[in-house]
Amino acid sequence: MKAIMVMFDSLNRHQLPPYGCDWTHAPNFQRLAERSLTFDTSYVCSMPCMPARRDLHTGRPNFLHRSWGPLEPFDDSTPRMLRDAGVSSHLISDHYHYWEAGGATYHTQYSTWQFFRGQEGDPWIGQVADPPPVEAHASNAGRSIWHRQDRVNRQYMRREEDQPQTQTFKAGVEFIRRNHAEDNWFLQIETFDPHEPFFTQRQYQDLYPELFKNRSSLLFDWPTYGPVTEEQALVDQCRGHYASLLSMCDARLGDILDQMDRLALWDDTMLIAWTDHGFLLGEHDLWAKVQMPWYRELSNTPFFVWDPRCGQAGQRRQSLVQPSIDLGPTLLDLFGVEPTADMLGQSLREVCASDSPVREAAIFGNHGGQVNVTDGRYVYMRAPTRPDNQPLYNYTLMPTHMRDLFSVDEFADVELAEPFGFSKGCRLLRTQGHPRTKQHEYGTLLFDLEQDPRQEAPLDDAVLEQRMQGLLREQLEACEAPPEQYERLGL
Repeated sequence: MKAIMVMFDSLNRHQLPPYGCDWTHAPNFQRLAERSLTFDTSYVCSMPCMPARRDLHTGRPNFLHRSWGPLEPFDDSTPRMLRDAGVSSHLISDHYHYWEAGGATYHTQYSTWQFFRGQEGDPWIGQVADPPPVEAHASNAGRSIWHRQDRVNRQYMRREEDQPQTQTFKAGVEFIRRNHAEDNWFLQIETFDPHEPFFTQRQYQDLYPELFKNRSSLLFDWPTYGPVTEEQALVDQCRGHYASLLSMCDARLGDILDQMDRLALWDDTMLIAWTDHGFLLGEHDLWAKVQMPWYRELSNTPFFVWDPRCGQAGQRRQSLVQPSIDLGPTLLDLFGVEPTADMLGQSLREVCASDSPVREAAIFGNHGGQVNVTDGRYVYMRAPTRPDNQPLYNYTLMPTHMRDLFSVDEFADVELAEPFGFSKGCRLLRTQGHPRTKQHEYGTLLFDLEQDPRQEAPLDDAVLEQRMQGLLREQLEACEAPPEQYERLGL
């Protein structure tokens, strides 16, 4: 058997034709839906970027115990387990967070890896002089080092073939051509796109003339996380930039589908396409993620699977699944490797074959934010009860944030905590948590997605809330949530 995983970042399912969108140009996502299974009740788990990838490796939620960070010494890693079992695992990515302090232990779990530079503020091209100025909207004309570096990087990506997404997929196509006749390999093709900034060539923007018809000299392709404050023309422009980048992603997905057809890989190769989370493009009058509740546009994600063992295609699945924790056990099952006892995700083999359910409820969130649970119909967003969003701690043996090590001050009150069941006897450093989110300001929310799919009318139903609290408690217990999480959430 073989497996190809195509992973996007910040892919909003509401912009895809298989999920009902009628205005974006994404024919290859529709083509994929016709050749695979489309999952309607797919939910995130730990967020955002690297927490979701730690889930992918370990098959269990991690956001209750620590913030953004690398794999821990005691963590199981699916790519490493495959490698140790004689299955070649190869990562091709332009997701630059893998090569920062908070993601530096992930890529080494694969047998081999490739990396392409230049996304967002990736510290790639060294240029002392300031880059040429651009006329830009205030929210993406900031003077942060990341905005400056992005302007430097863009000077070296003027052609589509120079962009890291294109190079990533080109390398994926080359890997498939080189190895298609071999057996026992797993390929992960992962692009940072369509994550902001929504940078792509004019040919894709020309697909959306209506969104750019009132385009001024202002450039707006990198919204600030939070409320929408822009006039409608700028909102349209930003949505147009996102749609343009989505269409570029669609074109590159088509390259992989072409290889599946050309090399007759459908007979023995699993194909997976998914994302870590969505992105708000003005829905709820908000941009982006993290600073607001994990609304459906963010948490209910697009997910497609072709499993050659059951051969089901062009169908939809309704069972509640969580790709970030389920894909590890699914890949291990494909290659005949047993999951570890610490993995809480489930193999999706029977879901693919017959839509057999694998869970009653799913937990999701980010460290220090609301802790959410869904049964597929109802979503319960439990907020902290104290204004200071405490108590909250990080548990780690790898004290790094996204880009930096923990500061010396963060170790001032460090304690050595007793092991969790999944830490394999290791005692962990316990440090004070400092969440970078405003989710707690929204309070506790309860929604019925069947009656209120846009989550515009929170419910006030004590009986239903009690049931959802019960599901949340069960999920917290299964994850070995630290005791202070119950206190923080008033449970």
